[in-house]
Amino acid sequence: MTERDLELTEHAFRLCQQLLRIDTTNPPGNELPAAELLAEELSAAGLEPTVLQSAPGRGNVVTRIHGTGEEPPLLLTAHLDVVEADPSCWEHPPFCGEVHEGCLWGRGAIDMKNMAAMSVAIITRLAREGVKPKRDLIFAGVADEEAGCRHGSLWLCENHTDLVKSEFAIGEGGGFNIQVAGKSFFTVQVAEKGVCWVRARATGEPGHGSMPREDSAVVQLADAIARLGKEGLPRHASESVQEFIGALASHLPGAVRPVIKLLGSPTFGPMMLNVLPDASVKRAFRALLGNTASPTVLRAGSKTNVIPGSAEAQIDGRILPGQTEDDFMRELSAVLGANIQLDVIHSLPPVVTEPKESSLYSVIHDIMAEQAPGVPVVPFILQGFTDAKAFTSIGAKWYGFAPVRLPPTLRFADMFHGHNERIPVDGLAWGTETLMRVVRRCIGVP
Repeated sequence: MTERDLELTEHAFRLCQQLLRIDTTNPPGNELPAAELLAEELSAAGLEPTVLQSAPGRGNVVTRIHGTGEEPPLLLTAHLDVVEADPSCWEHPPFCGEVHEGCLWGRGAIDMKNMAAMSVAIITRLAREGVKPKRDLIFAGVADEEAGCRHGSLWLCENHTDLVKSEFAIGEGGGFNIQVAGKSFFTVQVAEKGVCWVRARATGEPGHGSMPREDSAVVQLADAIARLGKEGLPRHASESVQEFIGALASHLPGAVRPVIKLLGSPTFGPMMLNVLPDASVKRAFRALLGNTASPTVLRAGSKTNVIPGSAEAQIDGRILPGQTEDDFMRELSAVLGANIQLDVIHSLPPVVTEPKESSLYSVIHDIMAEQAPGVPVVPFILQGFTDAKAFTSIGAKWYGFAPVRLPPTLRFADMFHGHNERIPVDGLAWGTETLMRVVRRCIGVP
Protein backbone atom coordinates (compact mmCIF):
# COMPACT_ATOMS: atom_id res chain seq x y z
CA MET A 1 0.00 0.00 0.00
CA THR A 2 1.43 3.39 -1.00
CA GLU A 3 1.49 6.38 1.30
CA ARG A 4 -1.35 7.98 -0.68
CA ASP A 5 -3.40 4.80 -0.42
CA LEU A 6 -2.79 4.79 3.32
CA GLU A 7 -3.96 8.40 3.61
CA LEU A 8 -7.15 7.51 1.71
CA THR A 9 -7.97 4.47 3.83
CA GLU A 10 -7.20 6.30 7.07
CA HIS A 11 -9.53 9.11 6.01
CA ALA A 12 -12.32 6.60 5.32
CA PHE A 13 -11.70 4.94 8.70
CA ARG A 14 -11.81 8.26 10.56
CA LEU A 15 -15.02 9.31 8.81
CA CYS A 16 -16.66 5.97 9.48
CA GLN A 17 -15.69 6.20 13.15
CA GLN A 18 -17.16 9.71 13.43
CA LEU A 19 -20.37 8.66 11.70
CA LEU A 20 -20.80 5.64 13.97
CA ARG A 21 -20.67 7.95 16.99
CA ILE A 22 -23.70 9.90 15.69
CA ASP A 23 -26.95 8.19 16.68
CA THR A 24 -29.15 8.20 13.58
CA THR A 25 -31.53 5.46 14.70
CA ASN A 26 -34.64 5.52 12.51
CA PRO A 27 -37.15 6.39 13.82
CA PRO A 28 -36.68 9.27 14.34
CA GLY A 29 -33.61 9.33 12.09
CA ASN A 30 -32.20 12.77 12.85
CA GLU A 31 -29.63 12.33 10.09
CA LEU A 32 -28.88 16.06 9.89
CA PRO A 33 -25.74 15.97 12.12
CA ALA A 34 -24.29 13.18 9.97
CA ALA A 35 -25.13 15.05 6.76
CA GLU A 36 -23.52 18.22 8.16
CA LEU A 37 -20.38 16.33 9.18
CA LEU A 38 -19.98 15.02 5.63
CA ALA A 39 -20.75 18.45 4.19
CA GLU A 40 -17.88 19.93 6.24
CA GLU A 41 -15.50 17.27 4.88
CA LEU A 42 -16.64 17.95 1.33
CA SER A 43 -16.35 21.72 1.71
CA ALA A 44 -12.82 21.39 3.10
CA ALA A 45 -11.84 19.72 -0.18
CA GLY A 46 -13.19 22.64 -2.22
CA LEU A 47 -16.49 21.00 -3.16
CA GLU A 48 -19.88 22.71 -2.84
CA PRO A 49 -22.18 20.32 -0.98
CA THR A 50 -25.89 20.98 -0.59
CA VAL A 51 -27.62 19.91 2.63
CA LEU A 52 -31.34 19.40 2.17
CA GLN A 53 -33.91 18.67 4.87
CA SER A 54 -36.97 16.75 3.72
CA ALA A 55 -38.43 17.30 7.20
CA PRO A 56 -36.98 18.82 10.39
CA GLY A 57 -33.78 16.92 11.19
CA ARG A 58 -34.02 14.61 8.17
CA GLY A 59 -30.77 15.62 6.50
CA ASN A 60 -29.56 14.68 3.02
CA VAL A 61 -26.26 15.85 1.51
CA VAL A 62 -25.39 15.97 -2.19
CA THR A 63 -22.29 17.14 -4.04
CA ARG A 64 -20.48 16.57 -7.32
CA ILE A 65 -17.23 16.88 -9.18
CA HIS A 66 -17.99 18.36 -12.58
CA GLY A 67 -16.52 16.48 -15.52
CA THR A 68 -16.22 17.15 -19.21
CA GLY A 69 -19.72 15.85 -19.92
CA GLU A 70 -18.33 13.29 -22.35
CA GLU A 71 -20.41 10.65 -20.56
CA PRO A 72 -23.38 10.82 -18.12
CA PRO A 73 -22.74 11.00 -14.35
CA LEU A 74 -21.80 8.26 -11.91
CA LEU A 75 -23.54 8.39 -8.50
CA LEU A 76 -22.11 7.04 -5.25
CA THR A 77 -24.78 6.82 -2.58
CA ALA A 78 -25.20 5.72 1.02
CA HIS A 79 -27.94 6.09 3.62
CA LEU A 80 -27.09 7.77 6.89
CA ASP A 81 -29.82 6.27 9.09
CA VAL A 82 -29.54 3.01 11.01
CA VAL A 83 -31.89 0.54 12.65
CA GLU A 84 -32.31 0.38 16.42
CA ALA A 85 -29.78 -1.39 18.62
CA ASP A 86 -30.30 -2.82 22.11
CA PRO A 87 -27.13 -1.95 24.08
CA SER A 88 -27.75 -4.78 26.54
CA CYS A 89 -27.17 -7.30 23.72
CA TRP A 90 -23.91 -5.79 22.47
CA GLU A 91 -20.40 -6.60 23.65
CA HIS A 92 -19.47 -2.94 23.08
CA PRO A 93 -21.84 0.07 22.99
CA PRO A 94 -23.57 0.35 19.59
CA PHE A 95 -22.53 3.99 19.08
CA CYS A 96 -19.01 3.74 20.47
CA GLY A 97 -17.08 3.74 17.20
CA GLU A 98 -14.27 1.85 18.94
CA VAL A 99 -11.78 -0.69 17.64
CA HIS A 100 -11.81 -4.09 19.32
CA GLU A 101 -10.38 -7.36 18.02
CA GLY A 102 -9.34 -5.73 14.77
CA CYS A 103 -12.85 -4.43 14.01
CA LEU A 104 -14.53 -1.03 14.15
CA TRP A 105 -17.73 -1.51 16.17
CA GLY A 106 -21.00 0.34 15.85
CA ARG A 107 -24.50 0.31 14.44
CA GLY A 108 -24.07 1.18 10.77
CA ALA A 109 -20.54 -0.24 10.40
CA ILE A 110 -21.82 -2.54 7.64
CA ASP A 111 -25.23 -0.99 6.96
CA MET A 112 -24.03 1.41 5.73
CA LYS A 113 -21.97 4.24 7.14
CA ASN A 114 -18.92 2.44 5.80
CA MET A 115 -20.07 3.25 2.25
CA ALA A 116 -20.70 6.89 3.14
CA ALA A 117 -17.21 7.16 4.61
CA MET A 118 -15.54 5.44 1.66
CA SER A 119 -17.43 7.54 -0.87
CA VAL A 120 -16.62 10.87 0.80
CA ALA A 121 -12.96 9.92 1.26
CA ILE A 122 -12.80 9.07 -2.45
CA ILE A 123 -14.58 12.14 -3.82
CA THR A 124 -12.60 14.52 -1.59
CA ARG A 125 -9.34 12.89 -2.69
CA LEU A 126 -10.29 13.31 -6.35
CA ALA A 127 -11.36 16.92 -5.72
CA ARG A 128 -8.01 17.74 -4.13
CA GLU A 129 -6.25 16.18 -7.11
CA GLY A 130 -8.13 18.61 -9.36
CA VAL A 131 -9.27 15.89 -11.74
CA LYS A 132 -11.49 16.58 -14.74
CA PRO A 133 -13.27 13.27 -15.32
CA LYS A 134 -15.14 12.30 -18.46
CA ARG A 135 -18.33 12.06 -16.40
CA ASP A 136 -19.57 13.98 -13.34
CA LEU A 137 -19.07 12.15 -10.06
CA ILE A 138 -21.95 12.66 -7.61
CA PHE A 139 -22.21 11.70 -3.96
CA ALA A 140 -25.57 11.52 -2.16
CA GLY A 141 -25.79 10.74 1.55
CA VAL A 142 -29.46 10.16 2.22
CA ALA A 143 -31.92 9.82 5.08
CA ASP A 144 -34.63 7.32 5.88
CA GLU A 145 -33.66 4.21 3.89
CA GLU A 146 -34.42 1.96 6.85
CA ALA A 147 -38.02 3.21 7.05
CA GLY A 148 -38.82 3.20 3.35
CA CYS A 149 -36.76 6.03 1.74
CA ARG A 150 -39.57 8.58 1.84
CA HIS A 151 -37.49 11.30 3.55
CA GLY A 152 -34.34 10.40 1.64
CA SER A 153 -33.74 9.03 -1.83
CA LEU A 154 -37.39 9.02 -2.91
CA TRP A 155 -37.77 12.63 -1.80
CA LEU A 156 -34.56 13.67 -3.58
CA CYS A 157 -35.57 11.93 -6.80
CA GLU A 158 -39.02 13.53 -6.72
CA ASN A 159 -37.98 17.05 -5.69
CA HIS A 160 -34.32 17.48 -6.71
CA THR A 161 -33.95 15.16 -9.69
CA ASP A 162 -31.23 17.22 -11.37
CA LEU A 163 -28.96 16.88 -8.34
CA VAL A 164 -28.87 13.07 -8.44
CA LYS A 165 -29.76 11.97 -11.97
CA SER A 166 -27.07 9.65 -13.32
CA GLU A 167 -26.37 6.84 -15.75
CA PHE A 168 -24.98 4.53 -13.05
CA ALA A 169 -25.56 4.38 -9.30
CA ILE A 170 -23.38 2.43 -6.88
CA GLY A 171 -24.80 1.74 -3.44
CA GLU A 172 -25.40 -1.05 -0.95
CA GLY A 173 -26.58 -4.59 -1.51
CA GLY A 174 -23.37 -6.28 -2.63
CA GLY A 175 -19.60 -6.05 -2.64
CA PHE A 176 -19.20 -8.37 0.36
CA ASN A 177 -17.87 -11.91 0.30
CA ILE A 178 -19.91 -15.00 1.12
CA GLN A 179 -19.04 -18.64 1.74
CA VAL A 180 -20.97 -21.37 -0.07
CA ALA A 181 -19.95 -25.04 0.15
CA GLY A 182 -16.56 -24.00 1.46
CA LYS A 183 -15.79 -21.60 -1.38
CA SER A 184 -15.59 -17.80 -1.27
CA PHE A 185 -17.50 -15.53 -3.64
CA PHE A 186 -17.86 -11.76 -3.96
CA THR A 187 -21.25 -10.31 -4.83
CA VAL A 188 -22.53 -7.55 -7.08
CA GLN A 189 -26.19 -6.83 -6.48
CA VAL A 190 -28.16 -6.58 -9.72
CA ALA A 191 -31.64 -7.35 -8.34
CA GLU A 192 -33.59 -6.92 -5.15
CA LYS A 193 -36.97 -7.93 -3.81
CA GLY A 194 -39.80 -5.45 -3.57
CA VAL A 195 -41.33 -4.40 -0.28
CA CYS A 196 -44.95 -4.41 0.86
CA TRP A 197 -45.56 -3.44 4.48
CA VAL A 198 -49.04 -4.43 5.59
CA ARG A 199 -51.33 -3.79 8.54
CA ALA A 200 -53.41 -6.87 9.42
CA ARG A 201 -56.45 -6.26 11.62
CA ALA A 202 -58.89 -8.57 13.37
CA THR A 203 -62.09 -7.39 15.02
CA GLY A 204 -64.40 -9.02 17.55
CA GLU A 205 -66.78 -8.34 20.39
CA PRO A 206 -65.11 -6.70 23.39
CA GLY A 207 -65.81 -8.10 26.81
CA HIS A 208 -64.66 -8.78 30.34
CA GLY A 209 -61.40 -10.69 30.70
CA SER A 210 -63.01 -13.05 33.20
CA MET A 211 -65.21 -14.55 30.45
CA PRO A 212 -62.98 -15.72 27.55
CA ARG A 213 -64.23 -15.51 23.98
CA GLU A 214 -63.01 -18.01 21.41
CA ASP A 215 -63.69 -15.49 18.65
CA SER A 216 -61.95 -12.52 20.29
CA ALA A 217 -59.89 -10.24 18.05
CA VAL A 218 -56.68 -11.29 19.80
CA VAL A 219 -57.37 -15.00 19.35
CA GLN A 220 -58.32 -14.53 15.69
CA LEU A 221 -55.16 -12.56 14.97
CA ALA A 222 -52.95 -14.96 16.94
CA ASP A 223 -54.34 -17.94 15.01
CA ALA A 224 -53.77 -16.17 11.70
CA ILE A 225 -50.20 -15.17 12.54
CA ALA A 226 -49.45 -18.70 13.75
CA ARG A 227 -50.64 -20.08 10.40
CA LEU A 228 -48.41 -17.62 8.57
CA GLY A 229 -45.43 -18.66 10.66
CA LYS A 230 -46.08 -22.34 10.02
CA GLU A 231 -47.12 -22.28 6.36
CA GLY A 232 -45.38 -19.25 4.91
CA LEU A 233 -46.22 -18.20 1.37
CA PRO A 234 -46.09 -20.23 -1.86
CA ARG A 235 -42.76 -20.84 -3.60
CA HIS A 236 -41.92 -19.30 -6.96
CA ALA A 237 -39.11 -19.51 -9.47
CA SER A 238 -37.30 -16.26 -10.27
CA GLU A 239 -34.90 -15.64 -13.14
CA SER A 240 -32.71 -13.44 -10.92
CA VAL A 241 -32.47 -16.16 -8.27
CA GLN A 242 -31.70 -18.81 -10.87
CA GLU A 243 -28.93 -16.66 -12.30
CA PHE A 244 -27.38 -16.11 -8.86
CA ILE A 245 -27.52 -19.77 -7.88
CA GLY A 246 -26.34 -20.87 -11.33
CA ALA A 247 -23.31 -18.58 -11.04
CA LEU A 248 -22.48 -20.08 -7.63
CA ALA A 249 -22.85 -23.64 -8.91
CA SER A 250 -20.63 -23.03 -11.95
CA HIS A 251 -17.65 -22.44 -9.66
CA LEU A 252 -18.22 -25.40 -7.33
CA PRO A 253 -17.03 -29.01 -7.61
CA GLY A 254 -19.11 -31.31 -9.77
CA ALA A 255 -20.40 -33.33 -6.83
CA VAL A 256 -21.82 -30.24 -5.13
CA ARG A 257 -23.10 -28.46 -8.25
CA PRO A 258 -26.42 -30.34 -8.68
CA VAL A 259 -27.35 -29.79 -5.02
CA ILE A 260 -26.68 -26.05 -5.20
CA LYS A 261 -28.63 -25.73 -8.47
CA LEU A 262 -31.65 -27.35 -6.84
CA LEU A 263 -31.69 -24.62 -4.17
CA GLY A 264 -33.35 -22.34 -6.70
CA SER A 265 -36.17 -24.78 -7.37
CA PRO A 266 -39.54 -23.91 -5.76
CA THR A 267 -40.22 -27.65 -5.56
CA PHE A 268 -36.91 -29.06 -4.35
CA GLY A 269 -35.27 -25.97 -2.84
CA PRO A 270 -36.84 -26.28 0.64
CA MET A 271 -35.65 -29.88 0.88
CA MET A 272 -32.16 -29.02 -0.37
CA LEU A 273 -31.85 -26.35 2.32
CA ASN A 274 -31.60 -29.17 4.87
CA VAL A 275 -28.26 -30.13 3.31
CA LEU A 276 -26.77 -26.76 4.29
CA PRO A 277 -25.25 -26.83 7.79
CA ASP A 278 -25.21 -23.05 8.31
CA ALA A 279 -28.48 -21.63 9.72
CA SER A 280 -27.84 -18.08 8.44
CA VAL A 281 -27.16 -19.39 4.91
CA LYS A 282 -30.37 -21.42 5.08
CA ARG A 283 -32.38 -18.31 6.01
CA ALA A 284 -30.79 -16.31 3.22
CA PHE A 285 -31.58 -18.90 0.56
CA ARG A 286 -35.06 -19.63 1.91
CA ALA A 287 -35.97 -15.97 1.48
CA LEU A 288 -35.17 -16.26 -2.24
CA LEU A 289 -37.62 -19.08 -2.92
CA GLY A 290 -40.76 -16.95 -2.92
CA ASN A 291 -42.51 -13.91 -1.53
CA THR A 292 -42.09 -13.65 2.24
CA ALA A 293 -44.11 -12.17 5.09
CA SER A 294 -42.66 -11.60 8.56
CA PRO A 295 -44.90 -10.41 11.43
CA THR A 296 -42.90 -7.72 13.21
CA VAL A 297 -45.29 -5.64 15.35
CA LEU A 298 -48.30 -6.71 17.44
CA ARG A 299 -50.79 -4.39 19.13
CA ALA A 300 -53.97 -5.13 21.08
CA GLY A 301 -55.71 -3.88 24.17
CA SER A 302 -54.65 -1.59 26.97
CA LYS A 303 -56.06 -3.27 30.12
CA THR A 304 -55.45 -6.77 31.42
CA ASN A 305 -59.09 -7.34 32.37
CA VAL A 306 -60.64 -6.13 29.09
CA ILE A 307 -60.94 -8.24 25.93
CA PRO A 308 -60.23 -5.68 23.17
CA GLY A 309 -62.47 -5.26 20.17
CA SER A 310 -59.57 -5.14 17.72
CA ALA A 311 -56.02 -6.43 17.33
CA GLU A 312 -53.40 -5.44 14.78
CA ALA A 313 -50.17 -6.79 13.40
CA GLN A 314 -47.68 -5.18 11.06
CA ILE A 315 -46.18 -7.51 8.50
CA ASP A 316 -42.99 -6.98 6.53
CA GLY A 317 -43.65 -8.40 3.08
CA ARG A 318 -40.99 -8.89 0.40
CA ILE A 319 -41.82 -9.54 -3.25
CA LEU A 320 -39.71 -11.54 -5.69
CA PRO A 321 -38.87 -10.06 -9.11
CA GLY A 322 -41.58 -11.33 -11.44
CA GLN A 323 -44.24 -11.04 -8.74
CA THR A 324 -46.49 -8.04 -8.03
CA GLU A 325 -48.05 -6.38 -5.01
CA ASP A 326 -51.40 -7.91 -6.00
CA ASP A 327 -49.83 -11.36 -6.13
CA PHE A 328 -48.35 -10.90 -2.68
CA MET A 329 -51.57 -9.58 -1.12
CA ARG A 330 -53.58 -12.45 -2.60
CA GLU A 331 -51.15 -15.00 -1.15
CA LEU A 332 -51.08 -13.30 2.24
CA SER A 333 -54.87 -13.11 2.47
CA ALA A 334 -55.20 -16.78 1.57
CA VAL A 335 -52.99 -17.76 4.53
CA LEU A 336 -54.34 -15.30 7.10
CA GLY A 337 -58.00 -15.87 6.25
CA ALA A 338 -60.94 -13.77 5.09
CA ASN A 339 -61.65 -12.48 8.61
CA ILE A 340 -58.36 -10.54 8.69
CA GLN A 341 -58.50 -7.08 7.11
CA LEU A 342 -55.33 -6.10 5.21
CA ASP A 343 -54.16 -2.59 4.36
CA VAL A 344 -50.93 -1.69 2.59
CA ILE A 345 -48.80 0.75 4.60
CA HIS A 346 -45.94 1.18 2.13
CA SER A 347 -45.01 -0.57 -1.08
CA LEU A 348 -42.12 -0.43 -3.55
CA PRO A 349 -41.61 -2.78 -6.52
CA PRO A 350 -38.72 -5.18 -7.06
CA VAL A 351 -35.67 -3.86 -8.92
CA VAL A 352 -33.77 -5.74 -11.61
CA THR A 353 -30.79 -4.24 -13.47
CA GLU A 354 -31.50 -5.31 -17.05
CA PRO A 355 -29.34 -6.07 -18.81
CA LYS A 356 -26.84 -6.40 -16.01
CA GLU A 357 -23.91 -6.07 -18.41
CA SER A 358 -22.50 -2.58 -18.89
CA SER A 359 -19.20 -0.75 -18.96
CA LEU A 360 -19.38 -0.34 -15.17
CA TYR A 361 -20.23 -4.00 -14.61
CA SER A 362 -17.16 -4.92 -16.64
CA VAL A 363 -15.01 -2.48 -14.66
CA ILE A 364 -16.15 -4.03 -11.37
CA HIS A 365 -15.22 -7.50 -12.62
CA ASP A 366 -11.85 -6.32 -13.92
CA ILE A 367 -10.93 -4.55 -10.69
CA MET A 368 -12.09 -7.47 -8.56
CA ALA A 369 -9.89 -9.82 -10.58
CA GLU A 370 -6.97 -7.65 -9.49
CA GLN A 371 -8.10 -7.06 -5.90
CA ALA A 372 -9.28 -10.60 -5.12
CA PRO A 373 -7.64 -12.90 -7.67
CA GLY A 374 -9.19 -16.34 -7.92
CA VAL A 375 -12.40 -15.35 -6.09
CA PRO A 376 -15.44 -15.45 -8.41
CA VAL A 377 -17.77 -12.44 -8.60
CA VAL A 378 -21.45 -13.41 -8.89
CA PRO A 379 -24.60 -11.41 -9.72
CA PHE A 380 -26.55 -11.21 -6.48
CA ILE A 381 -30.22 -10.73 -5.61
CA LEU A 382 -30.80 -9.00 -2.28
CA GLN A 383 -33.54 -10.24 0.02
CA GLY A 384 -34.09 -6.71 1.35
CA PHE A 385 -34.50 -3.36 -0.38
CA THR A 386 -32.22 -0.37 -0.91
CA ASP A 387 -32.22 3.15 -2.29
CA ALA A 388 -32.11 1.48 -5.70
CA LYS A 389 -35.90 1.79 -5.62
CA ALA A 390 -35.57 5.56 -5.94
CA PHE A 391 -32.55 6.08 -8.18
CA THR A 392 -33.64 3.52 -10.77
CA SER A 393 -36.97 5.35 -11.00
CA ILE A 394 -35.14 8.30 -12.61
CA GLY A 395 -33.11 6.19 -15.00
CA ALA A 396 -29.99 5.05 -13.13
CA LYS A 397 -28.57 1.59 -13.67
CA TRP A 398 -27.99 0.24 -10.16
CA TYR A 399 -25.17 -1.91 -8.87
CA GLY A 400 -25.00 -2.88 -5.22
CA PHE A 401 -21.27 -2.71 -4.57
CA ALA A 402 -20.09 -1.41 -1.20
CA PRO A 403 -16.90 -3.48 -1.11
CA VAL A 404 -15.73 -5.04 2.13
CA ARG A 405 -13.63 -8.12 2.76
CA LEU A 406 -14.83 -10.17 5.72
CA PRO A 407 -13.03 -13.06 7.42
CA PRO A 408 -14.88 -16.43 7.46
CA THR A 409 -15.77 -15.86 11.12
CA LEU A 410 -17.84 -12.77 10.27
CA ARG A 411 -20.91 -13.18 8.09
CA PHE A 412 -22.59 -10.19 6.49
CA ALA A 413 -26.06 -11.66 7.04
CA ASP A 414 -25.46 -12.05 10.79
CA MET A 415 -24.49 -8.39 11.28
CA PHE A 416 -27.07 -6.91 8.93
CA HIS A 417 -29.52 -5.48 11.53
CA GLY A 418 -28.03 -7.88 14.10
CA HIS A 419 -26.23 -7.46 17.41
CA ASN A 420 -22.52 -6.55 17.54
CA GLU A 421 -22.35 -4.98 14.08
CA ARG A 422 -18.74 -4.31 13.14
CA ILE A 423 -16.39 -4.07 10.21
CA PRO A 424 -12.80 -5.34 10.06
CA VAL A 425 -10.41 -2.40 9.90
CA ASP A 426 -8.38 -4.10 7.17
CA GLY A 427 -11.59 -5.06 5.34
CA LEU A 428 -12.70 -1.42 5.31
CA ALA A 429 -9.29 -0.36 3.99
CA TRP A 430 -9.44 -3.01 1.26
CA GLY A 431 -12.95 -1.86 0.33
CA THR A 432 -11.88 1.78 0.11
CA GLU A 433 -8.99 0.93 -2.21
CA THR A 434 -11.23 -1.29 -4.33
CA LEU A 435 -14.01 1.28 -4.67
CA MET A 436 -11.49 4.02 -5.52
CA ARG A 437 -10.08 1.90 -8.34
CA VAL A 438 -13.57 1.19 -9.70
CA VAL A 439 -14.52 4.87 -9.56
CA ARG A 440 -11.32 6.07 -11.22
CA ARG A 441 -11.67 3.67 -14.10
CA CYS A 442 -15.37 4.39 -14.55
CA ILE A 443 -14.91 8.18 -14.72
CA GLY A 444 -11.77 7.94 -16.87
CA VAL A 445 -9.21 9.16 -14.33
CA PRO A 446 -5.81 7.34 -14.26
